[in-house]
Amino acid sequence: QVQLVESGGDLVQAGGSLRLSCVASSRVFVIGDVGWYRQAPGKQRDMVARITPQGSTNYTDSVKGRFTISRGGAETTLYLQMNSLKPEDTAVYYCNAKIPLIGDIWGQGTQVTVSS
Repeated sequence: QVQLVESGGDLVQAGGSLRLSCVASSRVFVIGDVGWYRQAPGKQRDMVARITPQGSTNYTDSVKGRFTISRGGAETTLYLQMNSLKPEDTAVYYCNAKIPLIGDIWGQGTQVTVSS
């Protein structure tokens, strides 16, 4: 069973930076599309950034130019570098992998809080 474990969430001031990490129990990050989602209190879970096995990336408009998604760690780690953080970036951030024939796999989430 594939497991995803996120880390790196923290309390940071506006304008600051954080790097989130997601470690997988197997090399799923080169099998299917993977990405980061976030969910703020009372809101739905939305896509933040995604990357395909070929390395193509996609970002939601509000984070373009500030966030960068990447893979590393022998293809078992997914990163989200977040710069110029804003209070509206406050949310629980989830790692997601879409694995062919298996479906969606989610991590447990990591809290990011940006103070103004």
